[in-house]
Amino acid sequence: MPVITLLTGKIDFSNLFIALDGGSYKTLAEAQKAGAATLNYGTFISGLINFLIMAFVVFMIVKFMNKLRRKEEPAPATTKICPHCKSEVHIGAKRKSYYNN
Repeated sequence: MPVITLLTGKIDFSNLFIALDGGSYKTLAEAQKAGAATLNYGTFISGLINFLIMAFVVFMIVKFMNKLRRKEEPAPATTKICPHCKSEVHIGAKRKSYYNN
């Protein structure tokens, strides 16, 4: 997370922990050397930040790829609905003629 450490003043989230035995330790390595049970919430925060960064990057890549796709235009209509009889007729038809047989 070099970019995040530049923005946060070089905070190392992976060294954040809570000692469950009630003791006070300066670093995670000291707590583990003493055999204390620890809750490493800093590791979770680091993993969460890494996940969010990667999810954002993948989102931006997919968004860019969708923009590159050529949009298909719908085919021009070849028929229309007659305003009188409501039947489907050719787009160039002017009027319907009826023949008496």
